[in-house]
Amino acid sequence: MTLEILKAKEELRNLIDAYASLGDEKKISQVMDLFTPDMKYDVYMNNHLISSVSGRENMEKDFNEHATQVKTYFTLNGQHTVEVNGDTASGISFTQMKMIREVEGKNILTDYSVKYDDKYVFQGGKWFIKERIGYFIIIDARELNV
Repeated sequence: MTLEILKAKEELRNLIDAYASLGDEKKISQVMDLFTPDMKYDVYMNNHLISSVSGRENMEKDFNEHATQVKTYFTLNGQHTVEVNGDTASGISFTQMKMIREVEGKNILTDYSVKYDDKYVFQGGKWFIKERIGYFIIIDARELNV
């Protein structure tokens, strides 16, 4: 493995960690800067496509709308495997994501176990997410007793 590939893998890990951290802080415009303008993002729950967004502007609108419904986000990234091929790469990452929403005066905690399948591109000296598919594999919602 070359130093270039090791560097790319580190930068790609930092990219997905930035996605999680900025999302948790609801810094949506900064999250959008991690994607190519022509990005595509699909979300599957229970093996059903529930959302498909193309273009950074459309995704920013969707993310901002979603963020208004969520009181708190908390994300932990797990393993991240990447294959680098020049200025493109593909990767699989696993994430535990928690969201707290208020429903009928009660705080509802939803816990998601997510697998992301990503396509990345290196442009202008920086890696970006070009395509992301989120597979929400396990979803557990319950009232938060705090």
